[in-house]
Amino acid sequence: MPHNEVDILKRALDRQKKARLTAEKILEEKSKALYDTAEHLKRTNARLNALLDERSDEMDSAFLNIIDPYVIMDLNFEVIKTNDSAKSFLGFDYNKESLNLQELVHPDFAEYTKESTKTLLKVGVLKNYRAKIYTRKNQTKYVQINASLIYNREGHPIAAQGIIRDITQEMEIEALLSEQRKQLDIIVENSPLGIVLSVDGKFIKCNSAMLNMLGYSLNEIKQLSVADISVKEEFATSKRLLEQMGTGNLDHFSINKRYRRKNGSTFMAKTSVSAIRKVDGDIDYRLAIIEDITAELEAQEKLAASESRLALLIKNLDLAVLLEDEKGSIALTNEKFCEMFDIDETPEALIGQNCSETTNRLKKVFPMPVTFEENLDSIHNNRLTVIDDELETKDGRFLERDYIPISSKGNYMGHLWTYKDITLRRTFKQNLQAEKEKYSSIIANMNLGLVEVDKFDKIQMVNQSFCAMSGYSEQELLGQTASELLEYQQMTLINDSSNSVDKKKTASFELKVRHKSGQTRHWLISGAPRYDERHRIIGSIGIHLDITGHKQLELQKAQLLKELQVSNKELHEYAHIVSHDLKSPLRSVSALATWLREDHQDVLDENGFEQIQMIQDKIEGMDNLIDGILKYSSIGRKDHKEIEVNLNHVVKDIMGIIYIPSHVNIEITSPLPTIKADKTKIHQLFQNFLSNAVMHIEKKEGLVQIGCDESNSHWTFSIRDNGVGIPKEYHEKIFKIFQSLGTKDGSTGIGLSIVKKIIDLYEGRVWLESEVGQGTTFYFTIKKHRA
Repeated sequence: MPHNEVDILKRALDRQKKARLTAEKILEEKSKALYDTAEHLKRTNARLNALLDERSDEMDSAFLNIIDPYVIMDLNFEVIKTNDSAKSFLGFDYNKESLNLQELVHPDFAEYTKESTKTLLKVGVLKNYRAKIYTRKNQTKYVQINASLIYNREGHPIAAQGIIRDITQEMEIEALLSEQRKQLDIIVENSPLGIVLSVDGKFIKCNSAMLNMLGYSLNEIKQLSVADISVKEEFATSKRLLEQMGTGNLDHFSINKRYRRKNGSTFMAKTSVSAIRKVDGDIDYRLAIIEDITAELEAQEKLAASESRLALLIKNLDLAVLLEDEKGSIALTNEKFCEMFDIDETPEALIGQNCSETTNRLKKVFPMPVTFEENLDSIHNNRLTVIDDELETKDGRFLERDYIPISSKGNYMGHLWTYKDITLRRTFKQNLQAEKEKYSSIIANMNLGLVEVDKFDKIQMVNQSFCAMSGYSEQELLGQTASELLEYQQMTLINDSSNSVDKKKTASFELKVRHKSGQTRHWLISGAPRYDERHRIIGSIGIHLDITGHKQLELQKAQLLKELQVSNKELHEYAHIVSHDLKSPLRSVSALATWLREDHQDVLDENGFEQIQMIQDKIEGMDNLIDGILKYSSIGRKDHKEIEVNLNHVVKDIMGIIYIPSHVNIEITSPLPTIKADKTKIHQLFQNFLSNAVMHIEKKEGLVQIGCDESNSHWTFSIRDNGVGIPKEYHEKIFKIFQSLGTKDGSTGIGLSIVKKIIDLYEGRVWLESEVGQGTTFYFTIKKHRA
């Protein structure tokens, strides 16, 4: 190794030795300082422990002398130490006996106590523990305990200490207040009045009655303000009062105001508002009690209206009214009273006057004043209701008087007199009796049979004519059952009303009855219910007419109609036979004329051809005449079933069949109806009218117009043309058979007579309006609904 490296190593070793010596010297100095510090700490700790023991004794002395009960227990709840207050409160001395505090806890609080103990051990402090306990004197107490753990010098819990406060009285007061709050809540919730608490116009609580009044739920109402449920037009007054309450000038006010419900309707309510103020005078909240008085106000309005109507009724009553109170003074009367007894004063002026003065006025009207007054006093003294008491006045009037005493809960309140002039009624009764006697004489001697029966058809009364009609005497009829004795057999119901007396209607019948002699007779009866004075049905009354002769004539008529129908049928068949027999030689003559023309056309001159053509024309006219007679004779027959016929289609069909000159135009000016009829006859009807119209138009531009109007019972048709017109003297003749104007060749004079017969068949009528050279309008009607 080189010499210089060895030197370096030696110098390094010397430096290490010096450093080690220095370190050991420093370590020795630090050890001595640490020892001195430890000794100081021991002395200081001893002094602190002595001071702590001194302080603990002072604190124990302080706790033992506090007013509230103070207890120290171990962690098993065994009492270690208490102050005098605890001894007195708990009722035992820990120096003389042992006590475990768990034994004092009420069973209801056992679980709560366990949880509280866990909290104490975990946290070290227990605040406001409340429980129910039993003292050694068997008293039940409520206590509040604030406790903390006691630790040893190593910091481990060795005991617990606590201050007990007797809160029994507080709990009783709190329970009482809670019960009162519950009762108040029940009262508030079940109150029929609306009760509201509000702060700054916002609702914080409403009872059910208020919610029901407004129609809101509790959550909805809390979102609203007083202004939201108030009718804006009426809110100004209550707003002003609320502002005064806010300034401290007003603590309570009552007002009637209108509120708006959720559905938009309103109601009137009496509202009482009170301010609940804080200590500083500011409003804590407002209490409002709301009573719905809508029904009450409506009732008051109805009562006022009723009183007004009653006053008006009494004022205008046709009865004289006098109401006396319990003191004998007039409470109410009317103009009829003053008028009836010639009293010059008005009804208003009489109110308050003593009734004795009125009695003096009334008795002068009657022929026996003293008797009237005595009778009046007797009625007053008895105080019994008097109805329909009749009085006669000096001037011959008859008055009907009623007396009605008025009482309330057994107390006499006065009485009501009413007077009614029954002079006309008395006169009417007398006249009625005279009329009754007169009509009884008429009934007894009239030719119509009269009989009255009860509800069981027992005969109660008959007249002489009924006895003659039936063949029985009055004694034989009275008390008998009419239907059994006369063997009624209903033949025909003359009208639609029932003869049941229960239906209270009059009815007429045709009956077949048995005469006492055994003969069958036909009667026409008109019956009606019979009533008593209370308008109750007690039977019926019947008027009887013997129509046996008329019935025989009807039977003869029916036989004649039957024979006529047979004759018409035979006549129709004869018309067909005659038609066939007449047409056969016509066809032969027509054929011979045709052959003659064909065979001798070389030798016939113009006059000969014309005469043969005339023969053919006359044959055709004769053929048309026979067809017309056959059609006319068959119009009244009902061989075809009536169906729905569209007249627009009928007219179009006819326009396609008949010959219409090129210069003539047919128009339907209004839609034609669909009617129920025999299509063939309706076709004949319109074809005859249209054929007749187009045949007689000589103008360059011919026009036929068809129209229709409707009424409740008929269709009215019109067919207008601008043809030659018809002279007025022919207006009636043209509808008769074989009558024609003769203006056109080939006219048989039957067409319009067929029209007339068809229209008669459909219960209508036909007429025309025409001017020569201007044209003609035919009108005809057809009944809508036919039997």
